[in-house]
Parts: sequence; structure tokens; C-alpha cells
Amino acid sequence: MTHATTPDVAQCFQLKSANVSLTALELYFFDNDSFESTLRDKISQAPGFFRDTPLIVSLEKYEGPTSELDFFKLIGACRRHNIHVIGVRGGTEDLRRLARNAALALLPAAPQRDSSPRPEADAEPANTGEPAPAPQQPETAAAEPRPAKIVTQTVRSGQQVYAPDGDLVILAPVQAGAEVLAAGNIHVYGPLRGRALAGIHGAAGARVFCQSLEAELVSIAGQYKISEDLQESGWKTAVQIQLNNDVLVVSALAAG
Repeated sequence: MTHATTPDVAQCFQLKSANVSLTALELYFFDNDSFESTLRDKISQAPGFFRDTPLIVSLEKYEGPTSELDFFKLIGACRRHNIHVIGVRGGTEDLRRLARNAALALLPAAPQRDSSPRPEADAEPANTGEPAPAPQQPETAAAEPRPAKIVTQTVRSGQQVYAPDGDLVILAPVQAGAEVLAAGNIHVYGPLRGRALAGIHGAAGARVFCQSLEAELVSIAGQYKISEDLQESGWKTAVQIQLNNDVLVVSALAAG
């Protein structure tokens, strides 16, 4: 028995791009007992927060022997805590082969920020007998500002708001269970109670600003703090959050 297709549907599905936030587990070595013990401890810091979370395993800094990395045991430990490993990022060919055998998706390594100094110009040009060319003038045209996404309504529980190219400005509260993400800064002119992830493409200079810090999680360029850590400073006050040596720092917003 065949299923008749409706006149306006030519195929049973379509593939579309999707922007979703993923948690990365940066793995340095693997020992099954130590891994599950550490995972249990992390989850206990925020009960319910990691439940049904999709996870990727980052292998860029893995230093343990390849033979000790058992993806089936790693996946099993995560599943026992309702965390779903969906893929790996980076890693050697041998590690990625093991991941493929465990039916995990293979993602490219995260781009590295270029910290190498620019080559210095020679102190004096070589004397060739020819007149020196006139120095090139820098371009004076101002770069186009990155667009900001502005939201005027409350971001409710279960909603996700995403600014893929620039800043995100929210002129209302962000409720618990909501998620806001931006390539640049995040400004919340109200209480921030959900999750805020700024600099999601690696912009370490991004910041999060809010009128009342009550967040479940704040992340900048992959570094994050959960509610229990955030309550140690600036809780329920107007703050800005930024990265300093890969550590999130919360500071009060100066009164106008």
C-alpha cells in the first residue's frame, strides 16, 4: 500500500541549517572511574541543568594514550547521567577513527586565535639608486558596524534568541529556562535569569551586561560559570561580565 503525496508536498523532508548551542567537554586524558566521578561532581553543582544536554568531546588537548580512550565507556557514563554525546571535535586521525567506530559525528577542530607577532619591517630600505616609492595611505573608509539584534519582548522559558553576526540587545527580562546567544556582546535591560552565551564564535572580548544578574549560566567564548558560582559576586545587581585570562570576571556597572 503506497502513500499518496499531497499536491503541494514533493518530498517527505527538507534539510535546513540550524544554529544550536552545544556544550563541549574538553578531554585531557581518559580513565573510566575518574571520568564518571568528575562528571557526577560537575552535575551535582547544577542538578537538572545538564539533563538531556547534547555534548561534543573536544580532543584538541587530549594527551592520554590513544589505546586508553574508550568512547563506548565514555558514552555510557554520560548516558547514565542523561547527557548525550553526539560527536567529537578535532583530534588525531587515530582518535577520530575510534570516534567514527562509536558512531559519533566528526567535527573540525576549533579555529585557533592567531597570537603570533606581525613581522617587523626593515629599519632602512635597501639603497637601490631608485627613488623610494611613496608610502601607501591607509584606507579612510570606516568599516561597516556589525548589526545588532534588538528584542523588545520578554524572552520566555524555552525560547532561544540568537544574534549570529553581532550584538544582542534585549529591552526586557530573560526568564529562567530561556537562552540568549550572540556573536558579540549581550545587553539585557532587565533581569537575566536564563542562559546567556556571548562571543559564541570565539570573540574573547565580548561582554555580557545586565540590570540584575540572576542567570543559570553565563558563557563568553566557551568559558562559563553556573548560577552557584555567579552568586559569589554581583548577584541581583547591575553588572558586566568579561573574560580575563580565560576566567569570567563579574564587576558592578557604574551608576550614571
